[in-house]
Amino acid sequence: LLSQIAAGATANPDMIMSKHFDMEYYNSLSDSLKQRLLACTKSGAENHDSGVGVYAMQPSDYDDLKPYFDKVIRDYHKIPGEVNHITNWDLNTVADRLPAGGKLDLTELGLGVTSMRVRVGRNLAAYPLPGAMTKQDRLDMEADMVKVFKELIEDPAYGGNYYSLTPGSPYEVSEKFYQYLVKSHIMFKDMAADCYLASAGIASDWPYGRGCYVSADKQFIVWVGEEDHLRIMCMKKGTVLNEVFDRLKNACDVMEKISGKFAHSKDYGYVTSCPTNLGTGMRASVHIKIPKLTAGGSDKK
Repeated sequence: LLSQIAAGATANPDMIMSKHFDMEYYNSLSDSLKQRLLACTKSGAENHDSGVGVYAMQPSDYDDLKPYFDKVIRDYHKIPGEVNHITNWDLNTVADRLPAGGKLDLTELGLGVTSMRVRVGRNLAAYPLPGAMTKQDRLDMEADMVKVFKELIEDPAYGGNYYSLTPGSPYEVSEKFYQYLVKSHIMFKDMAADCYLASAGIASDWPYGRGCYVSADKQFIVWVGEEDHLRIMCMKKGTVLNEVFDRLKNACDVMEKISGKFAHSKDYGYVTSCPTNLGTGMRASVHIKIPKLTAGGSDKK
């Protein structure tokens, strides 16, 4: 892989993985840490068009290989100073920057009912990250999550169903139903077709250990076995942003209490496979209508 990393640096100088790969640091590592670092860089080494090109394989990689990962993280996230991420869901701590009462009401911006969505990536601390999981790890992790989903299904606040892609699972769905879930934007696509995830080992053993939980109202979804162990999503059509964030926070707390601790770094926050998602592991969005945006053609300014 070392020659491929060097070739990648020449072919794509902007790839973050190879830009910060330092042979002096590499040679200073023990043999086991060398292998761990190479495993993290494999995707970028084999795919020179990668933008980032590096995935953590173990929850502790960000700390055990910190001299390398710290440069990667600072570069991507544009961090100039100290790194000490704190995930804080308490709006009271930023009350001075919020409307009275902390209510984030989109009608105050002139918007009506809006599609709101927020998701987080989470990984169970008890398992390797997806790139280093064995087939048995994937099956065991899914089994652990099924225990969580059983409790959610019995809870009137959630209800719903779990749909598994694992052959022979009692929750296994047909290929036709899986394609329906994909087209409905409920389930993720076939990961084996993604060369970046395949090189990283994240797509290995497809479709074993993969599935998704869907609440009765279809406004709470959990992907199992994608780029991270879990992608936890809440969505709703409404006007108050707090409602989707609060439901997501409560659901994450419930799931972690049952499943066991989520992987976390003292400096970087919640651990994710890709360093681009570290910290909160969160992405949030709203879909709004912008009248006449492309009335003169999509390229017209």
